Amino acid sequence: MSDLTITALRFGFLLLLWVLIFSIVSAMRRDLMVGRKAASGVPSARQVRKNPDLAETPPTPAKQQARQLVVVEGPLKGTSVPLAASPILLGRAQEATLVLEDDYASGRHARLFPQGSRWFIEDLGSTNGTYLADQQLTRALPVEPGVPVRIGKTVIELRP
Repeated sequence: MSDLTITALRFGFLLLLWVLIFSIVSAMRRDLMVGRKAASGVPSARQVRKNPDLAETPPTPAKQQARQLVVVEGPLKGTSVPLAASPILLGRAQEATLVLEDDYASGRHARLFPQGSRWFIEDLGSTNGTYLADQQLTRALPVEPGVPVRIGKTVIELRP
């Protein structure tokens, strides 16, 4: 090999290393931005797990606790699942608590779980995302009764 070829390969390798470094820095920056959004006052699921008092809100007379999960749109419209103390797995997989007959849902799409007196929903790395009141989830968020959660063509709500 000529010296020119070796030099070109070295510069190509150096360029590849810099691209890798920039992609790592970019990914870390995105993660930090998500973390800043989490500091907006709403506790993250991790913070709630460490300190359950963050999830607890004093009950108001007009506010009722959610007792069931109801499918309001999609192939399973009208289906309801009673809420207990255990998490609810949503997705197309047969082991899911609510098996969604939706081509846009992943096998293990999302998880609805209780923390204190509130219910939280988190996306489990689905392909098409999970939406809480038209906002795509980037972290676990609390779900209030009557607020729609969309997974593909399926819309679910918590009901008292």
